[in-house]
Amino acid sequence: MATLYTQKDRNIRKTWALVVLFMCLVISFGWVISRVYDTPVILYAAVIISSVMSVISYWFSDKIVIAMSRGVPVTMENNPELYRIVENLSITAGLPMPKLYVVPEKAPNAFATGRNPDHAAVAVTEGLLEKLDRSELEGVLAHELSHVGNRDMLLGTVIVVLVGTVMILSDISLRMGISGERRDNDRNDGIMMFIGIAFAILAPIAATLVQLAISRKREFLADASGALLTRYPEGLANALIKISNDPVQMRNPSTATAHLWLANPFKGKKSGMTKLFMTHPPIEERVKALMEMAR
Repeated sequence: MATLYTQKDRNIRKTWALVVLFMCLVISFGWVISRVYDTPVILYAAVIISSVMSVISYWFSDKIVIAMSRGVPVTMENNPELYRIVENLSITAGLPMPKLYVVPEKAPNAFATGRNPDHAAVAVTEGLLEKLDRSELEGVLAHELSHVGNRDMLLGTVIVVLVGTVMILSDISLRMGISGERRDNDRNDGIMMFIGIAFAILAPIAATLVQLAISRKREFLADASGALLTRYPEGLANALIKISNDPVQMRNPSTATAHLWLANPFKGKKSGMTKLFMTHPPIEERVKALMEMAR
């Protein structure tokens, strides 16, 4: 019990630390751009945007993520089998029943979102329901419920909105720079313009690095917790293998939400740089760890 509360408190502290870090990043971005265009309005806008988006990301990020994924609500009436599986696993894990959604994607995958167990949501794709058997589906759902129980889903969900904010500000800044809308009364105008454009390019990279502060270890922890919940590690292991080998790709995967999914939604050949910025540990390593648990 002490370990659970320690983990919960640690993740809450990490979440707020990242929120503050993102606010500082956005405000710094606004300060640089305000100097480039010689107007404090941009700085004021950055402060307001960072504050508002931080509040929104805490209270409404789960709804935003579900809307981005086009999730359709699941009830006992429209999908009793899926509902009962999640209900039984929730009871076993001692968690409230989360809201359920089905995402209209043929690629098998799933994710959990929400700020706490009382406001949690679990989403699965149509492809997951079609291509996995019951034991594999239970393994995937147990993994997602473990994210809820481990209190690490808020961290991932908040990052979705905050990373998107930095990306939008960067895009606006670059467009302003390309259009040539800059001040003309400062002899250092060229230098500041260069700094502004460089910052606009580097800011999304910094945001991505903060996004990767969500340790890949959380996936291993959720795998292990999910396997203990179902007492059948092979179920999740087989599901991961099927998902990894499935040739269907998601139609519109987003880098902002990639870290929330059970498996990386971006498939295909991965270069060294891509692997460096991967939000998930390799499927092979996860399967190996699960099979070792089964011995």
